[in-house]
Amino acid sequence: MSEFDEAGLLAAAAAYEKALREDDLEELDRLFAPGHPTLRAEGGTAVVGHAAISAFRARRGGAPTRWLRRVHVRWSSPTDALTVSETDRLDGGRGLQTQLWHLGEQGWQVAAAHVSGAPTTPPVHPEDDPARWRTGGGGEPLVRGSGSGPLAGVRIAVKDLVAVAGQRIGGGVPRWLDLAPVEDANAPALQRLLDAGAVVAGIAHTDELAFSLMGTNAHYGTPRNVAAPGRVPGGSSSGSAAAVAAGAAGLGLGTDTAGSLRVPASFSALYAWRPTHGLVDTSGVLPLAQSFDTVGLLARDAALLADAADVLLPPAAVQRPQALLRSATLLGLADEPTRLAVEAALTALAVQTGLPVVDLADDFTPTEVSAWTAAFRTVQAAEAWANDGAFITANPGALSPPVESRFRAGADVGAEQVRAARQVVEGTRARLDAVLAGGFLGLPSTATPAPALDATPAEFEAARAGTLQLSTLASQTGVPALGLPWGRVGELPVGLCLLAPRGSDRSLLALLAEVAPARR
Repeated sequence: MSEFDEAGLLAAAAAYEKALREDDLEELDRLFAPGHPTLRAEGGTAVVGHAAISAFRARRGGAPTRWLRRVHVRWSSPTDALTVSETDRLDGGRGLQTQLWHLGEQGWQVAAAHVSGAPTTPPVHPEDDPARWRTGGGGEPLVRGSGSGPLAGVRIAVKDLVAVAGQRIGGGVPRWLDLAPVEDANAPALQRLLDAGAVVAGIAHTDELAFSLMGTNAHYGTPRNVAAPGRVPGGSSSGSAAAVAAGAAGLGLGTDTAGSLRVPASFSALYAWRPTHGLVDTSGVLPLAQSFDTVGLLARDAALLADAADVLLPPAAVQRPQALLRSATLLGLADEPTRLAVEAALTALAVQTGLPVVDLADDFTPTEVSAWTAAFRTVQAAEAWANDGAFITANPGALSPPVESRFRAGADVGAEQVRAARQVVEGTRARLDAVLAGGFLGLPSTATPAPALDATPAEFEAARAGTLQLSTLASQTGVPALGLPWGRVGELPVGLCLLAPRGSDRSLLALLAEVAPARR
């Protein structure tokens, strides 16, 4: 990209978006090329000439509110670039803007533009799906909250790993549910949300003991993915994601060990927040691998996600990042359509925030990726077997064969292997700390869009293995991660994931206020 002035182009695009929001006619005039050939088209009308375009803007009284979701850049020469911007509108519709930019004596200016819109997206109606809920999920809340507060009336789909007073934890396994005691208190994280006014809509199904990423469950079925019909919803917070995507709940309270919030968010077009490790209390939650376990959130509404995270987080100062960081290695771990979609989402974030996109000078290497993925899987397997091996041994056949095999892989992991793996994890942690000193890192949330329901076992495993290379970077380093549902491969959603320094969750979430509508 060195021969192209990407930074200058994106800065000009950011200035254009700011001027559009503020209806700054003088700045908009400056950013459009002078003269008669300049063109702006919308609907069935083309306005030709800089003066005519300026007069059109003065008459219309401001542009409709919109938010960029993807910006695609295609270069035809070092001084000419085409940008195609996909937007969400305040009324729920979508828009498309194509601009031809030229770099001249006055800097980057628009030589031609075309704007179009799509109809308002019809609302999603909750439908009956027994694979979504273990209990509850109907009209009446399963548990009521305080009745007042910032989350008053918000319905939560609680993952079936989280303690709900008066209920049992099922962990996605019927035999586990049979043996589980009735919980006498809510998990602390859930209680904080209830104290803020939220209610428990129901307890949502999970992949078996949370040891999967695809969202399938051999015992209870696969929840419907309304964002990608005919595709898996992602897991292991599968039921929670499906409920939120369908509008049956506003929030999903789930866990993320190796991507169990970020993956379903990517597959199901949701926002996801995985907190800094240890920042949100995980007591009262069934563990998988304590070195990596976190409790976090899913939402369709970015502002609601931020409001709920605010309830769970301790006070902290907000600091804006210097830049958005881009890694060719990490982007290259996704398939090509996903890579392009995530890059477009990252560009949209840069244009909206005005933050520069900076390529890592000292990028990660394929050797590092392989090492951190193997180290994570070693530690996770050992801890998962330590937690659940006794149950598996005492209850043969309680788990489906693929999930049981993942657990049993930890039975033979020795102490020396774990020690060596933890050394790799510590090295990865230090490496990422150095990278994040320069800004927030953007990467794909998943390596592919959601696989089809009838994908082969080999296809599921390929998607899972590819995604683990990406998702485990945050998991083993303990940094906060934010999933943005902005990528599209055709009509299939894929997520852009942002990583920030440990403890900077509020800074990460503050970006949502700049790029998403306020909560209504």
